[in-house]
Amino acid sequence: MQDPATSRLVAHGLPALLPPGSVRVAVHRVALTTNNVTYARFGERMQYWRFFPSGEAEWGIVPVWGYGEVVASTLPELAVGERLYGYWPLAETVDLQPQRVSPASFVDGTPHRAELSPVYNRYQRCAADPGYRSADEAALAVMQPLFGTAFLLADFLVDNRCFGAKRVVLSSASSKTAYATAWCLREAADMPCIAVTSAANAGFVQRLGLYDALLDYAQIEALAPDVPTVFCDFSGNASQRERLHRRLGDALRHSAVIGATQFAERDDDAPLPGARPTFFFAPDQARVRAQRWGAPELARRVGEAQQRFVQHALGGPEPWLRLVEHRGLAAAGELMRGLAQGQVDPSLGHVLVL
Repeated sequence: MQDPATSRLVAHGLPALLPPGSVRVAVHRVALTTNNVTYARFGERMQYWRFFPSGEAEWGIVPVWGYGEVVASTLPELAVGERLYGYWPLAETVDLQPQRVSPASFVDGTPHRAELSPVYNRYQRCAADPGYRSADEAALAVMQPLFGTAFLLADFLVDNRCFGAKRVVLSSASSKTAYATAWCLREAADMPCIAVTSAANAGFVQRLGLYDALLDYAQIEALAPDVPTVFCDFSGNASQRERLHRRLGDALRHSAVIGATQFAERDDDAPLPGARPTFFFAPDQARVRAQRWGAPELARRVGEAQQRFVQHALGGPEPWLRLVEHRGLAAAGELMRGLAQGQVDPSLGHVLVL
């Protein structure tokens, strides 16, 4: 199913006996953001549905990031009550098969996940994480996966010298991943960032103070057509993407599709002027940097930048992010619908407590 606005709640039983080499985790506190809309929108194409198979051809289980707790274990290394951070199904519980268990983390070795990106298969053990505080769980559940994507996208652009561009245009500029990307670009490069957003969210985007100029979607044709540009598409709206490509033509040096905060009115592969739209897959850049820097150094750099960003996002008289907690899986469907249809206040970070 590729319609993030359509969902249903299904009851599934779990085996009474936990298989050897397994742990059962209760999913406790997870975020729902436009990131999850992207997972649903590209569930088939980008293999997100394969992590937690639904068993139904027309439906997928939306993956979410956040915190869980071990409630049953056959492994002495992982005791009942241990807190974990990672990638979970939007469900109350999940069984994992931990491998390569270290004091800091483990990898889920469930066979159907073996060929999938290792970034999504690693689970952090909170007790060994120096940056973990239980009081910060809600903020980290919302921002950690989004900020990781933003950091790696900005790093990818800087690593490629922004493809010779003189500015970066970001659609859905009110989305958390978009403005985190603008923040990371400010830290990493002296590159003007242009926000494209809805008229309804323009005030919020202006208050962020992260963008050098602001346009609403009706003003795409007002972009100067002769400035070399990178386009970061967080909305996934095919009509808007086509308008921008036709406006900029050969001045568009790179076109990255990152998210899908809106439904595409058309989703075809018709050639467009300028650089061909390319889906940005953050784990690919993470793999590049881990090879150059080493995984611990990459984690350190992302973690330190994330701490600085979250302090900015939560601080001040008008914080960029206000956290709201919801209880129970029944609340998830309504939240996903609002996120998919762009009806959620961009200043809010929604956390689901199960």
